[in-house]
Amino acid sequence: MQEISQALGVSCNYCHTAEPGSRQPEPKKEIARAMMAMMRDLNAQIEAAIGKTAAEAARVECVTCHRGVVIPRQLVDLVMQTVREKGAARAVEQYRDLRSRYYGRQAYDFGEDTLIDVARRIADARPDEAIALLELNLEFNPKSARSYMALAHAYTRKIDDASAMAALEKALEIEPDNGVARGQLEQLKSYHRKR
Repeated sequence: MQEISQALGVSCNYCHTAEPGSRQPEPKKEIARAMMAMMRDLNAQIEAAIGKTAAEAARVECVTCHRGVVIPRQLVDLVMQTVREKGAARAVEQYRDLRSRYYGRQAYDFGEDTLIDVARRIADARPDEAIALLELNLEFNPKSARSYMALAHAYTRKIDDASAMAALEKALEIEPDNGVARGQLEQLKSYHRKR
């Protein structure tokens, strides 16, 4: 049981909620039992598929999916849901909170790609929110040329070509040989729109 509580980042009373002997329902305990049965089935399927014994095969364990969190979801999905439901300001708070609690613990991917991915998904319809997420990304990844390029795209959605060009110039300071950034910058310069 200790292994399960560590894999989910919880204490025993997360699942064991009823008084001993009270026969009160414990829904999380039932979910845990079902998950353990699923894990046994997956391990048996892996062994059968690769033709190796349990000792030789890679094993699925609670931590394989949960990575120290109760509900195992990708960080990009969590942030995207928060942006959709509560806006970028709340997503920024959420990201900061999760990073302060889980950074370096393999629970979530705090690499530069996570926030770039969310920002790209929303930039056309919600450029201000994409910009907020990319600025947060640059706070933690100041040498991310890709973040500056995504920031430039978000600024073009606002018809703020001056800021987009400044972002592309920053990307080129980091990666002077980045042909994509250079091409986008030249294209923007050729038809710079005035607000």
